[in-house]
Amino acid sequence: MSQLKYVFIVALALCFVQCNTPDKKEKKGFKYEHKKQEQKSKKEEKEAVIVPVDLNNKGIGPVTALTFPAGIDTGLAEKGKAIYMEKCTACHMATKKLVGPALKGVYDVRSPEWVMNMIINPIEMLKKDPIAKALQEECNGAVMIDQRISQEDARSIAEYLRTL
Repeated sequence: MSQLKYVFIVALALCFVQCNTPDKKEKKGFKYEHKKQEQKSKKEEKEAVIVPVDLNNKGIGPVTALTFPAGIDTGLAEKGKAIYMEKCTACHMATKKLVGPALKGVYDVRSPEWVMNMIINPIEMLKKDPIAKALQEECNGAVMIDQRISQEDARSIAEYLRTL
């Protein structure tokens, strides 16, 4: 009986060793290898794209001069808000980047002419304007769609943006 126990223990040990020995044969089927990817910190990502602040850049388009009056034209701003809510909110929020940049305080970093030309003429702006190109890169290549907004409607949106 003791020999039977001994044989059983040896057989069990051999089985255990065999199960833990790596198989040198390639196994067929799906193989997934985990690879650690280098991830950039948010600070590094922001440093990668530098969007210049240039209040002298008027952009590319029909608007070459625009001076805002001291006070806000509330009627014009209300009209602009309605157009903004209909055509712009899919990509822009006031205080957070969505697809496009946040628009609150846009006149602290862009001229009114630039903003209006971007609204009216986004395709050409994205092709030729250095600020528009940098913004597109910052927004992961997102393209601002030409909403076919008239200069009059763009002016009302521009007035609304002053209220944000």
